Amino acid sequence: MLNFILRRLGTFIPTFIGVSIVSFLFIRLLPGDPILLMAGERGMTDERYAQLMTQFGFDQPLLSQYWDYLKGILQGDLGTSFKTKRPVWDEFFTLFPATLELSLCAIVFAVTLGLPAGIIAAVKRGKWPDQALMSTALVGYSMPIFWWALLLIILFSGMLGWTPVSGRISLMYFFPTDTGFMLIDSLRSGQEGAFASAVQHLILPTIVLGTIPLAVIARQTRSAMLEVLSEDYVRTARAKGLGPLRVNGLHALRNALIPVITVIGLSVGTLMAGAILTETIFSWPGIGKWMVEGISSRDYTAVQGGLLMIAVIVMVVNLVVDILYGLINPKIRK
Repeated sequence: MLNFILRRLGTFIPTFIGVSIVSFLFIRLLPGDPILLMAGERGMTDERYAQLMTQFGFDQPLLSQYWDYLKGILQGDLGTSFKTKRPVWDEFFTLFPATLELSLCAIVFAVTLGLPAGIIAAVKRGKWPDQALMSTALVGYSMPIFWWALLLIILFSGMLGWTPVSGRISLMYFFPTDTGFMLIDSLRSGQEGAFASAVQHLILPTIVLGTIPLAVIARQTRSAMLEVLSEDYVRTARAKGLGPLRVNGLHALRNALIPVITVIGLSVGTLMAGAILTETIFSWPGIGKWMVEGISSRDYTAVQGGLLMIAVIVMVVNLVVDILYGLINPKIRK
């Protein structure tokens, strides 16, 4: 198992370098001059412009700029935001708990509904539950995030008034956010109604962000279960008189989990991409909204650091998924 993990870790270095190059070049391909954007309406003299170009290293060749950027990363320095003048590292980890909280709720929502839906559809293959569930999953997968979010806001926030439109908690509550996770901090605050307010603000963003992963997990679970249910050992288990719950839940599901876990792991990247739209629509103060603002203001260091950190998180999740493969099916380790 150790050799298996080390082999997976060996892919980190070239992947990390590739991601650092992409994150470095991405923002520089966008039109606009960050120095002029920093000046705003006040304008800037040629001398001041040349001074800032030298200060931020923009007068150096791209290769030299990238080398300085890479050295900073290896030293744990992601640079300083042009816009806020704060270290990018601090900004990222200040906002990341909000994105992580939303993503965890979305993936729990997706797995909790998607896994049973896929199992039921496989067991009831060709019958109305299968057709209804898979049709719903197809609609959910095809739904554009921004359109789905606006529909839910109009229905549940505008017409019914059940949920808030934006933010993480009502403005009437004030308490220290030590952990950055609003559910935990609101519960620890002891203020009456604070936790309920945090939950209400999470409902719509969670549904919007979790809908596509839910649909993918449901369809993949159905496909994997159908393949496993046709195997000889499943028919043998049924012939021995084992109940449907034991056959489907223990024998079939365990062997069908590998492709499902793959989908769940890949959904992390989908969640990070979807968080950009979701957080922007719901004014959720997380990494996605921060990245959009950074791109708009040509905040090179913030966007570079954000892209790199998100990529590292996705790489770590994929490593965990690979390790789970080895635990579920020892043959994969070889």
